[in-house]
Order: sequence, then C-alpha cells, then structure tokens
Amino acid sequence: MKAPSGPRDPIAGPDSGPSAPFPIRLDGEVISGFGRGSKELGIPTANIPIEGLAVGGHDEVESGVYYGYASLSHYTPARRQGASHHLPGTDTTTNGSGPEEEETERTAGVFPMVMSIGWNPYYKNTKRSVEVHILHSFARDFYGAKMKVLILGFIRPEYDYTSLESLVEDIKTDIDVSKKSLEREAYERYKSEAWLKEF
Repeated sequence: MKAPSGPRDPIAGPDSGPSAPFPIRLDGEVISGFGRGSKELGIPTANIPIEGLAVGGHDEVESGVYYGYASLSHYTPARRQGASHHLPGTDTTTNGSGPEEEETERTAGVFPMVMSIGWNPYYKNTKRSVEVHILHSFARDFYGAKMKVLILGFIRPEYDYTSLESLVEDIKTDIDVSKKSLEREAYERYKSEAWLKEF
C-alpha cells in the first residue's frame, strides 16, 4: 500500500481510552534486528521475536504502526548534561541534556513507545518483524533483556515508500502521534499497570 499524501491526524484512538482489541500484551527477549534503525534512519529500535505476537491469542495482529508502553527487565539510562551516550541496540552516539545521571543499571523501567509490525516493504523484507522504538535515551544496548509491550492503539497501516526521506518523515510523525496520544489521561494511566513490571 502506498503512503497517502496530505496532513495526518495528530492523535490516534478514541479519547475515552483503548477500544477492542486493545490493550494487547506482548513479551519477548530483545534480539538483534536488521541493524538499520540507527544507521540508516537515525531512529533506533529494539526487536523482539515475531513469536511474541502469539501471546494472548493475538497471532493475527495486523501489520502497521502502533503506540503504547514498553518495559524492560533491565536497562542503563543515558548520562545527561552533554555526555555522549549509546542508543539502544546500536553503536551510535548522541548528546543528552539536563542533570547528570549515573550510568548504573536499573530494573523494570516503563517507557512510551511506538512500534511497527510487518514486512517493511521499502526494504522488501522476507520476514515479518516486530520493531519497538522506545521514547527514551539509553547509555548502552539491552540485548537479552526481557521486554513487555502494552499496545494501546493503532496509528496507521504499513506503507511502501518511494524514498528513504519520506519513510523517515512518516516515522517521525508516528513518534509525535504516539506522544500526543499517550498524553491523554485514559491512556497515560496504563503506564502504571502492574503487568509491565512483573519480570
């Protein structure tokens, strides 16, 4: 499916909160992906095995882009105040800002996320994948960590793109839509769900 032209809705899902089939709960171990998130797109992603989609009977989850919360069994937050840090699952560095923070491992962190499920037609993948972009900065990758994903809504179907630039632009819009959608009280409260911290 080709990406439509024109402005996109800045918020996804009803204001009253998630509606069926959401919320959907997935979990799995963070694994190595295609290695394109940071190197080509500048948007690092954490991958979990596609088998995670079978959790809770949701083995036919539609391909597309979703939003919600993700939690990690362990992670290391990025050091701030201008220090260089690594992005999740990559060797790419960037700069943070704000109060300096020790690079010590923490447990059961919960973060907003935007994720894609599908074939990534721009790259002509032959294997369906689950890629989660966590809206947080990390000091180092967390391969091998357990990750739980609480999907609260659907943003858009999976599209094909004519250029890398148009793909990146749409992903950045997806991130903005996820942030704004999760700011609503009916969605924000899911960040405190006990399941996300049970490892």
